[in-house]
Amino acid sequence: MIFYFCVVSVILHIETATKNCSVAISRSGTILALKELHSEQFSHSEKLHVFIQEVLKEAQLEMSALDAVAVSKGPGSYTGLRIGEAAAEGICFALDLPLIAVNSLQILSEKYQDNNQALLFPMFDARRMEVYVMILNEMKEVVKPTFAEVLTAESFKEFPTDVQWVFMGEGAQKCKELFEANHIVYRSDIQHPSAAEMVPLAWKAFQAQKFEDVAYFEPFYLKDFYTTAKKIGG
Repeated sequence: MIFYFCVVSVILHIETATKNCSVAISRSGTILALKELHSEQFSHSEKLHVFIQEVLKEAQLEMSALDAVAVSKGPGSYTGLRIGEAAAEGICFALDLPLIAVNSLQILSEKYQDNNQALLFPMFDARRMEVYVMILNEMKEVVKPTFAEVLTAESFKEFPTDVQWVFMGEGAQKCKELFEANHIVYRSDIQHPSAAEMVPLAWKAFQAQKFEDVAYFEPFYLKDFYTTAKKIGG
């Protein structure tokens, strides 16, 4: 399958890695419409396809206008990621579109909009005292790819403390029990990834033609509890 780069490109964005069911549509990196709902009951199966139709309607576009579909690839909820993956792959197969996969923790980090020197720790709860985390700098460059960490007082000791550490995401609450220092900031206002923050990441991937093999794509999930940290992907 060969895809050709378009100067003006419409991308559908599907973010279902957490309890936030989020869908957006963009044109050449500019968001046109967004629908999302955070629910403790995981509303993804009921809301996802409704939201897809609603963003298309709001953007005054037909499904045939799409040039690509972007989906969160994890880490995240097994149920949420499976639902998002199935929807994205179904559209890609039906319309012969390229699939873009975006790391869920990178999407979360896009909510942070401060250029002061810092290390960002977007993280998701992975049950007990484990989290999935990725380390980035303030420019959103990856310092350490996604890994599983069983939190202890020794966690993250390899990172410098002369810069601000910014903890974000629903997993950050666990860190409060272990880490209190002047260089640590907890952003309780940044909890869940959104399709809105997928837009610049997916647009960059589209321009680079960084696409997934639709037939073989698999997201990575929140696994069972580990006794040691385990790297799970980028």
